This record gives sequence, C-alpha cells and structure tokens, in this order.
Amino acid sequence: MEKSKSIAGIVGPTLIFMVLSELRLWNPTLYDTQIVPLVYISGVLFFVAGIAIVRSHNIWILGWQTSLTIIGWLSVLLGLARMFFPHFYIAQFKNDNSAFILEILLILLGLFLTFKAYSPKQK
Repeated sequence: MEKSKSIAGIVGPTLIFMVLSELRLWNPTLYDTQIVPLVYISGVLFFVAGIAIVRSHNIWILGWQTSLTIIGWLSVLLGLARMFFPHFYIAQFKNDNSAFILEILLILLGLFLTFKAYSPKQK
C-alpha cells in the first residue's frame, strides 16, 4: 500500500497539471504546430515513465491500486504509438474539441489518485 501511495503521489499531481496546462483554455495553439521530433521525444518520455511505473508497481488486485498499473501500461502504449507513428498522431489531433471529455476524465483521475496518495492512513 505504501508503494502505491508513493507512486500515486507523483502520478496524480502530474496528471492534473499536465492535462490542465494542455487544455485549449490555457494554450489554444499548443498542438497547432507540432513537429515530428517533438512528438517522438514526448513518446520516449511517456514510454520511460510507463515502464518505470509498471516495473515498480505491476499490481492487479481489486482496488484503486490497479488504476496505477493501468496508467503505466497505457503510458507505455501511448509512448510506443508516438514513437512509431508520430505523423498519425499529429494528423489525428487537430484543433477540435473531441478530446475535452477525455481531458476532464484524466483530471478527475488525477484528483482521485492525489486524494488516495495524501489521505491519512487508515487504522
């Protein structure tokens, strides 16, 4: 449980502020001029972060801790997709509002993980 809380304490706030900073409300032109090397580098970072999570926290139990493992595996897959298919990624995410619901869900997931990480221990 302590390892899960430690990783959630990093993943939760990172997810919240990463997604908030990418919202079109704050950065309306952030994704308008993406270049392939930048998409590739972000893919490498997602891949490394996902591998780090999965290597240290590959827990499949019925509980909130499994969400961390799923986030790790999804980060690995997203990283690989950005590394091997950067042109496809750029073409898919033009300036539209289709990702707004996903962004809200990711912020809520980040809030949930942050709450779990920093809530007091139960007796």
